[in-house]
Amino acid sequence: MINLPEHITGLTDAEVAASRLSYGRNVPPEPFINPVLALLKEILQEPMLVLLIAVTAIYFVMGEYGEAYFMLAAIGVVSGISFYQDSRSRKALEALEKLNEPLSRVIRNGALQSVPTADIVTGDMIVVAEGNTINADGIIVHSNDFSVNESVLTGEPYAVFKEADSEDNYVYSGTVVVSGLAICRVEKVGEHTKTGQLGAAILGIKEEPTPLQLQIRQFVKWMAAAGVVVFLAVWGYNFMQSGNFTDSLLKGLTLAMSILPEEIPVAFTTFMALGSRRLMQLGIIVKKIRTVEALGSATIICTDKTGTITENRMSLQAVYNNANRRLYEQAPWPQEVINAAMWASEPVPFDPMEKTLHQLYEKSTPQDERPHYRIVHEYPLTGRPPMMTHIFEDGNGHRIIAAKGAPEAILAVCTLSAEAKKEIEQQIKSLAEKGYRLLGIATATFDGNNYPAAQQDFPFTFSGLTAFYDPPKANISNVFRQFYQAGIQIKIITGDNSATTKSIAAQAGLHQPDKATDGETLLRMNVPVMQQELKQVNIFTRMFPEAKLAAINALKAGNETVAMTGDGVNDGPALKAAHIGIAMGRKGTEIAKQAAALILVNDDLSAMVDAVAMGRRIYTNIKKAVQYIISIHIPIILTVSLPLFLGWVYPNIFTPVHVIFLELIMGPTCSIVYENEPMEKNAMSVPPRPVSETFLSFREMNISILQGLMITAGVLLVYQWSLRGQADETYTRSMVFTTLIFANVFLTQVNRSFHYSFITSMCNGNRLMAGIIMLTLALLAAMLYIPPIAEFFHIRALDAGSLGICVVTGAVSVLWFEVWKLMRP
Repeated sequence: MINLPEHITGLTDAEVAASRLSYGRNVPPEPFINPVLALLKEILQEPMLVLLIAVTAIYFVMGEYGEAYFMLAAIGVVSGISFYQDSRSRKALEALEKLNEPLSRVIRNGALQSVPTADIVTGDMIVVAEGNTINADGIIVHSNDFSVNESVLTGEPYAVFKEADSEDNYVYSGTVVVSGLAICRVEKVGEHTKTGQLGAAILGIKEEPTPLQLQIRQFVKWMAAAGVVVFLAVWGYNFMQSGNFTDSLLKGLTLAMSILPEEIPVAFTTFMALGSRRLMQLGIIVKKIRTVEALGSATIICTDKTGTITENRMSLQAVYNNANRRLYEQAPWPQEVINAAMWASEPVPFDPMEKTLHQLYEKSTPQDERPHYRIVHEYPLTGRPPMMTHIFEDGNGHRIIAAKGAPEAILAVCTLSAEAKKEIEQQIKSLAEKGYRLLGIATATFDGNNYPAAQQDFPFTFSGLTAFYDPPKANISNVFRQFYQAGIQIKIITGDNSATTKSIAAQAGLHQPDKATDGETLLRMNVPVMQQELKQVNIFTRMFPEAKLAAINALKAGNETVAMTGDGVNDGPALKAAHIGIAMGRKGTEIAKQAAALILVNDDLSAMVDAVAMGRRIYTNIKKAVQYIISIHIPIILTVSLPLFLGWVYPNIFTPVHVIFLELIMGPTCSIVYENEPMEKNAMSVPPRPVSETFLSFREMNISILQGLMITAGVLLVYQWSLRGQADETYTRSMVFTTLIFANVFLTQVNRSFHYSFITSMCNGNRLMAGIIMLTLALLAAMLYIPPIAEFFHIRALDAGSLGICVVTGAVSVLWFEVWKLMRP
């Protein structure tokens, strides 16, 4: 807990309410939306809805009121389905947004509490520390070694030190705390902040579409363009033949409705939003919904060691005391080393090692000196490798200066004989090989307040070493095994030393745990050499922000899809650069969480196995849905157009009511039913898809087209068979329509997997699939065998023989694909 200055009590609850009433909530500016224009835009963005409205109007003009009212009902159903899908997506996204809402620490009623950032009010006392984002504009009233990065406003990347009595004591919303701690009085919130005033520019920034979105949009545009061309051709041809403008227009619109693949964009949005919700239920918060698309293609995961591979539970295993050159491997520990290590730690510890040191100090010290000392200066964790220094002072002017950090960093700033240094280095090597995490400890003396600019300039005396053991998580070897099985390589990127990391990596089951490269060495390499090193080596130690970022960019340049875990401020750039940045939910800093695309709520890497599986499932199911849409649209288009262009006896075999009925079946099937399709058994045993792979390959597109042509052949064969039996137009339409419905039912089942048989797929639990098929068959039966409904659709009941022909033809036109599955390698 932070020791708050007694004179800072913050606002009372009543003052908070009054301030919010006067100055508003701390929310960014939102664009004004005209509800009428928004509704009009939404209608125009739904081409199928526009077509339905046009067809309805034509029916009314022609006096065919039954069809007109049916189309009105269809408009309601289509709108209802869209509303349902949009509602599911919106609720999923709202839940994610609520989980992603940052919390801020404020002092109210004399106590420190965490509140949603939107609840900060003018006059609040906010407490910000290293790694925090400042969420309102304000003035510093108390600080300790406080520096902030204001590059979001100034473009300057360096940290600026500020104090309560400095000339520039103002902090701004959106800037990042680099070091220290400050208490600030809020002056402006929401749209009144400096960043809020830039709101218009920010609101105009749009996120770039992903490759998958671009491919889907392009495909829909091609289909829409084809629809316009064919629509005009059919309209013109009919008009030349009949001279009837409205009837020709109706026939043209019927074909346009059959071509337009409006289900695809809806399906994409539904899959992404519901996929994010499913991940949330697995303990994975999706901050950027577009990441769901990339999950299934991850080829490399770069993971931290501490707290990700290990339990982040530091127990002291050994202490080396330089004073008597003795290694202690059990309590009682040498008090002077424990004391120095505790003073070098944060006064309010949050790191597991620092917590352990504070606990050991409490248990072993005869008298707790901490209440008598206050921190007067500190040097944050910096350097390669890093170290940090704290300076404390009591009321009598007695001073304690203590430093801790990587043993190499501490040894470099201490004066030691060659013999002593050699002995210490041998101890470091021996302890690190056991998998222990080591800290070097040093103390110094200094008079005056003109502190050195760099902590390395103090005259340090080496105190000793502390060795902690953070065991690998019990499930980590199984997690690594599953990643490898899925074709995903693992790289450990850590700030720890090589010997410790190699030991932990070997216990965790990492491949090639005997090789390691440090950050300095990696950064000196040119890109081709670095890429080769990243291929051959799986452990990278003493990594600093620039080295991490360079490694991620080199992997991306080598066409790898990179996932990276991180929790610290220094991980921010690399997390943002990775295709899939993954922050830890418990120990992650706010900066890491903001930079990342995913947050693991329980800091459990095994959740990433589930995330990758979910990503592969979503991507595969989207492909299934799109291939289904292509395959079933082809017979609808050709059944509407070929009899007309080929001059067959019954050229207008389908009317808009038949096409819209098929659309009402296809919409839920592709965007709701296929989204619910379980993951296939082999999903996590196949290599990741290449990041450059197009959504539908030439081969996959050909399969869908061939499926559609085979169904078309079956439907038109039934058409001709019916004609040979001298059936009239109504009976012929009944057989053609029924055959197409049964072909759709079989296609829905067959396309559940392009690897396993449909019988195997039927064993997968998907109640929505069974429900939509039963509903489709029930509606078909009602249309055929309930006279008023049959009359409305201009069809009539089929006898058992004709119905059998429709079923068999529909089955044969689809089930040939099962033979293809058996024959494929």
